[in-house]
Amino acid sequence: MVRTFSFFVVAVLAAGLIAAPAPKGDSSNFISLKGHTNVKWDENLHSQRFENNNLKSLPTGKQKFADVEFEIGDGLLQLGSQTVDKPKEFKDIKVGRTLKKLHFLQACGYDTDDGATIGKYVVHYDDKTTADIEIVFGRDVVDWWAYPDRKAPTKGKVAWEGENEASKGFNAKIKLYLMTWENPKPEKKVLTIDFVATNLEQPAAPFCVAITAEDK
Repeated sequence: MVRTFSFFVVAVLAAGLIAAPAPKGDSSNFISLKGHTNVKWDENLHSQRFENNNLKSLPTGKQKFADVEFEIGDGLLQLGSQTVDKPKEFKDIKVGRTLKKLHFLQACGYDTDDGATIGKYVVHYDDKTTADIEIVFGRDVVDWWAYPDRKAPTKGKVAWEGENEASKGFNAKIKLYLMTWENPKPEKKVLTIDFVATNLEQPAAPFCVAITAEDK
């Protein structure tokens, strides 16, 4: 009897552990950029004229910016442009799930004309269809160096603000911006995302720090 009861208790506990709901902000919502990053936090972004022009002050791990939870990993994805010698694209960022929204933590280096499309995310569904999410300068992002007279994007939200040793010397802050995309096909599984520079003949070079999926 004792043995049977003990077995029953263990079985119930095990079932409870397996069936326990995932905590809010579970890592399954975070799209991992591991294996794709090409700039670490202590490495200079863009101009090499200044030392410590980096994102070392950005807190890593699970963080909440602009009411969205992100997982800040070991570095960022920096695309190229006329002024930045980096890749044109990053392909096959793994997702493997259905989702209603994607949140992007991002910015760019250097300026270009307002309204210019400087990059995009390409969403690949499991039925082999795709959706493009454009990154427009002045609407979604601006240069990550924010001087006192810098206008914020018209749609992108300031998600994080800090500074580095280089920006301090110019009375500037460094900022990252939130862009949110609503999935028009939430019933379809998203397999992968590509991050692509759409115009290498202009100066602004977009970079992505983190991506989070949302189900509601």
